[in-house]
Amino acid sequence: MTHPLRRTATAAAALILAGSSAALANVKLPAIFGDHMVLQQGMPVPVWGTADPGEPITVTVDGQSAQTKAGDDGKWMVKLKPLKPPGDAVSLTVKGKNTLTIKDVLIGEVWVCSGQSNMEFSLRNTNNAQIDLPAASDPQLRFFVVAHKTAHTPEPDVQGKWVLCSPDSSTNFTAVGYFFGRELRHTLKQPVGLIATYWGGTPAQSWTSLEGLQKEPVLAHYVNDWKKIDADYAQAAIGYPAALAAYGKEMEEWRQMHGAEYNDLIAKWKEASLKAIAAKASPPPRPTPPAPLPKRPIDPSGGEHSAATLYNGMIAPLIPYAIRGTIWYQGESNAGAAEEYRTLFPAMIKDWRAKWGEGNFPFLWVQLAGFHADDTDKWPNLRDAQARTLSLPATGMATAVDIGLPANIHPTDKYDVGKRLSLIALDVAYGRKLVDSGPVFKGVQKDPKGLRVEFQDNGSALKIGKTPWPRQEYMLPMDHLVGFELAGADDKWQPANAVIDGKSVLVSSSTVPDPTQVRYDWKSFPEGNLYNMDNLPATPFKAALAQ
Repeated sequence: MTHPLRRTATAAAALILAGSSAALANVKLPAIFGDHMVLQQGMPVPVWGTADPGEPITVTVDGQSAQTKAGDDGKWMVKLKPLKPPGDAVSLTVKGKNTLTIKDVLIGEVWVCSGQSNMEFSLRNTNNAQIDLPAASDPQLRFFVVAHKTAHTPEPDVQGKWVLCSPDSSTNFTAVGYFFGRELRHTLKQPVGLIATYWGGTPAQSWTSLEGLQKEPVLAHYVNDWKKIDADYAQAAIGYPAALAAYGKEMEEWRQMHGAEYNDLIAKWKEASLKAIAAKASPPPRPTPPAPLPKRPIDPSGGEHSAATLYNGMIAPLIPYAIRGTIWYQGESNAGAAEEYRTLFPAMIKDWRAKWGEGNFPFLWVQLAGFHADDTDKWPNLRDAQARTLSLPATGMATAVDIGLPANIHPTDKYDVGKRLSLIALDVAYGRKLVDSGPVFKGVQKDPKGLRVEFQDNGSALKIGKTPWPRQEYMLPMDHLVGFELAGADDKWQPANAVIDGKSVLVSSSTVPDPTQVRYDWKSFPEGNLYNMDNLPATPFKAALAQ
């Protein structure tokens, strides 16, 4: 005879299993599909999810329907024909054994905003936040913020939800993304959706898939690192969630006890650093925390700095959501390996494009802003690697060398970054013919007085200009060009005189009688003042006479 308690337990287990079965029967959508979302206009729109194997699925939006059946693995996908903005919001319904209704859906333009901390930098910390934040209210500009997530292999979903642009939702949103989206809204008069997926201090290899890294021999060491982690991953992952939760609790306690004191120390250090740099002295060392920080448990995936972890956790789950393109602000974390970045960065772009399956969608990025990192060529070389990536089709680069802060790796002028990116987007993605960059190096020729630098003709004449947000400690002259240097065969660089002469600049120096090389703004914290009439700064360059 079965014991009554055992019969009860068995019945409860049966109910749980029945409930689980019912849950599996329900059609489900990933988080990127939700109320207030923006669907990309003018191209096929994939919609996907899970259901019971073989379950018939119907997706309907704006009078269009598509049908399919869930596969043996329970996954399904349909592709809607290109959508046109109806003007008003619509609903999207997904019907299987149950029906899901996604409300307040707009059809317009969708862009991904990704990168590290300068993309993550929030609107509340920008120069004009006291004016921009209260005005950040536009129901046709919408945000989806992907929660930080590392993963050893591609995840099926992310955490996040669509929200309307408001002062509250904009406060901690990417400032670069916000200004970019705001400019597109004003110009295109179309709804804009921004998918924010970024993580401060992270390198490009973390945002590239394992397959993308495998395609380039020079990146093989990242693949080898992943394989080493893979060998022990299953065992290492068992206790990680509990350890991470405990760490989060300890960090919160630390912030309550020491956070205010430490923030005050950091603020004073930044002020002292600015004064030191203005006086041409070395900045003081960064202050140590007033108490030891809790030790973060080791991420079994290798963490946010390891190969493919952020692609797996924060990009792969978004694919193949229909997008117009991507804006990207990253490179600081790869500045020590600029030569490798010449391969890594274009490999990442090609990888995303291949995975998304939309062809060469527009990929736009920010060339690193000025920062007094050190006196080496690390940052100039990284900027050069970024510029070289323009060889890929449908790409664009917004130069930000003129808005940097010498003692702060995070410039507070994000409006001009977003504005410059929007100009490039209007050209590359939308076919508007406009001036979207400052002077770009074309070639250098020998001249009786020195070297003559020629620039690409984009319809905007050369001029002496100034940074949009000048600071007294590094005001630049307005009566003559600065930032140019010359060198001879001995590779000894010397500051040079430079004069605008039509569409070229004549560069000379009495200390370099036989110059063979010229460069401009080739410093971690450049101080050049060459612009065009559209107030866009010249792109840094280094070049030599043809042999």
